[in-house]
Formats: sequence, structure tokens, C-alpha cells
Amino acid sequence: MRSRFALGAVAALAAAGLALTGCSGSAPGGSGTAAAGKVDGTGKTLDVMIAANTLYPTEQQKWFQDVSAQFQKETGATVKFETFASANDELTKIQTSVLSGQGPDIYDLGTTFTPTAYSTGAFVKLTDADWAKVGGRDRFTPATLGISGPTEKDEVGIPFLSRPFVMAYNKDLLKAAGIDKPADTWDGLAEQAKKLTSGDVHGMAIAYADSFDPWKFVWAMSMQQGNTILDLKNKKATIDSPAVKKAYQTYFGWLTEDKVVDPAAIGWKNAQAVAAFAGGKAAFLPMVSSSSRVTLDKSGVAGRYGYAVMPTIPPGKTSLPSGGKAAATIISGDNMVVAKYSKNRDLAFALVKMLTSADNQVKYTKTFGDLPTNAEAAKKIEQGDDLIASILEAGTKAYGTPFSGAWGDTQLALVNVVVQSIPGLSSGGVSSSDLESKLKAAQASAQASLSKAK
Repeated sequence: MRSRFALGAVAALAAAGLALTGCSGSAPGGSGTAAAGKVDGTGKTLDVMIAANTLYPTEQQKWFQDVSAQFQKETGATVKFETFASANDELTKIQTSVLSGQGPDIYDLGTTFTPTAYSTGAFVKLTDADWAKVGGRDRFTPATLGISGPTEKDEVGIPFLSRPFVMAYNKDLLKAAGIDKPADTWDGLAEQAKKLTSGDVHGMAIAYADSFDPWKFVWAMSMQQGNTILDLKNKKATIDSPAVKKAYQTYFGWLTEDKVVDPAAIGWKNAQAVAAFAGGKAAFLPMVSSSSRVTLDKSGVAGRYGYAVMPTIPPGKTSLPSGGKAAATIISGDNMVVAKYSKNRDLAFALVKMLTSADNQVKYTKTFGDLPTNAEAAKKIEQGDDLIASILEAGTKAYGTPFSGAWGDTQLALVNVVVQSIPGLSSGGVSSSDLESKLKAAQASAQASLSKAK
């Protein structure tokens, strides 16, 4: 079986795969059901697929153990965790499970992959009874429900954690340079970064080799210019537009033209960019979430950094153009989805209920930094925390990526433009014609996926 499948083919084959698993004769609710809302999972094991935490791998492994121990105490069942390392890995695993009709009981997906999961038809569409099994839809903060499904009555994703993206900045470096606060335009930020670049200290720390970060910059700058990347109404991809090209040129230009990024950043993942900022080697660290706090509060910049909303005015502009969206961040975080083929659906919902309880959400935030989706836990976390204000403000300026099964392939196409540009960046730059060629290929990939999407 090939490692990558066209999503359109996956959606088309999903019904057949699910029909085969239906032959098992399991009840719709799966085994492990008991009366009075209790779930007896004695002797059973739930399989959960979740992203590998590259910032805190040791802490994640301990969390896996703690979750399984708590769940066994509550239900008699254990939990086995599998991890994926990249967006491509994530998509491939979903596709493989859909085609085979077997795999993890629960997927913990980035919010932008929820439309992909939804489009396969392979995950449980949540009824009122299902929401009740996880504690009720109203236990979650409203903003985190924004990408659970195409409509409120047609949802598959249960919010697990919230991750609005912001920019960290070094207060001491900005003060020394006479800068009061980070700019609210991308051009202004670049000028500030130039002023802050000196010796081995650079204006920005950027993770060009990260599997998840690059496309978010391009998406935000494009949205601010009025380009949504996918025009769902007209079923048209818009990657081959001047707005998207300008976004990539700005993103690459920080390294090749403005010289405000460490040349080593060509090979950096997000963890390395965070480490550079934590070591005082960068003034700005854009596209990070509250999870960075766990590292920064134990570093040399502890108490000397802040968070700011990223610029919402696009490159080349001094104000938001007509039709532009002041997109500060994607609606970001993780949703949990339950597979229709699971023989332990009620047990799966019981685990989600446990993980989204107020106590467990607060513990998770203190360990990993990501924000709670549980409304009660969110209130507890916000109290007396000055750093969180900008993160919450960014959340109010969040926009969802297009809710289409084509978005998974589109996101990968946007990242692949950066991946394919690494050799050019290493040699000094990416020419206009070379970039246009790569955007043309990305456009073709996104359009093909969008044309097949339902």
C-alpha cells in the first residue's frame, strides 16, 4: 500500500471499508457499555492516535502512562497511544485506517485536519446523546467548537486543547533598541527585526524546516489580502495568485533579503527556534503557542519576555485592504474524533470525557502549556496570569481554515513549496520564476483535491 493516497479516493472507498467492518456484528455503541452511565472496560484496550510532542517528549510519555492508569482505575480498561510525527504522517494514517476499516479508536487531530476526517465519513457524527457522554457540548468554550464540523448540528470533533498562535518577544532587546512594542504590520515587524539584528543575535527565529509552521504564515498573510486559499463557493483553489506569492516572498525574504534570521534556521524545527529565543539569540519568535511557556519559563529569558498578537496587516500595506481579514491565527488546537469502526465507542467517549474534565485539563496546561477547551478549566487558568492576555486576544481574532476535505492536501501542498525551496534558500534565494513554478504545482494539487471533495 502506497504511503500517500488521493483523499478523493479515500472518501469514495470509505463506505465500502465501513460496510466490511459492519460484518463484525458489534452494536453501534460498541462493547464496554453498562447501566447508570458507567462504562465497564475490564480487560479492554483503547487505541489512541496523537501527535508526537517534540517539545516535551519525556513529559508526553509520562502523561501517556498517567492517563492509562487513571482510565484503568475508572473503567478497568487501559489506553495504548500511537504517535504521528508530521502532517503527512497524520493524513496517511487516517487514509489507511479508512481504507482498511480498522485502526485507532480515537484520533487526536489538529483542527485543520478535522475537515479531512469529516469528509471520509469514517468518524462518528455527534448526536446529543454522544455529547452527553463526554459531559455535554456546553462544557467547552464556544470558540473551540468553531471547527468541530460544518455546522453545529453536523459535528465530528470534540475539542481537546486550544492553541492560538502568537509571537513571543524579548522585552530587554526591544527596550535596548528603543522599541516600545512589536509592530502590527509585517513590513513594520521586518524593519524592527533589522534594527534588532546584531552579531549572533537575530531579529527573528523561524523554523523553516518544520512540518507544521510554514503554511500558517502564508495562510495568514494571504487571508489578510483577501485570499482564502480555497474558494469553496466556486470550488476553486487560489494558490497561484499574487497574494500567495507575496506571502512566500515575505517569508523567504526574512532570511535571504532582510537577513534577520539565523542562516541555520533553514534546517530548524519549531523546537530549535524556541531554543534560540530561549537562549536570548532572537528578539521575535512568531508562530508559537502558549506551550512555549513551559520552556521559556525555565530559560534565561524567564520573566523577560512577553506575547503579542502577530501582525494583521499584510506585506506591502499600511492598513488592511478591502476584503482582507485581520487574521491573527488559525482556529488552532486539537479535536478528538471517534472512529465508526471502533468496537468500543462508549469506552472511547468515556476516555474523552475524562481527558476534557476540568481537573485533567488544568493539569495538562500546567505540563504542556496548551490552553484548556473545558470552560471551567479555562477560567481557572486565566486568573492572575498577565502573559495569557495576548494569547486570548489572538483567539478572538482567529479564523478557521476552509472546512473542506481538500484542506489536508492543500495544507501539504503549501508546506511542500517550502520543502522544495530549501535548496534555493541554502544557496541564497528562490527566484520569482522558480517560486511561480512551485506555486503552479501546489495549485494543481489543491485544485485536484478540491474538485474531488464533497
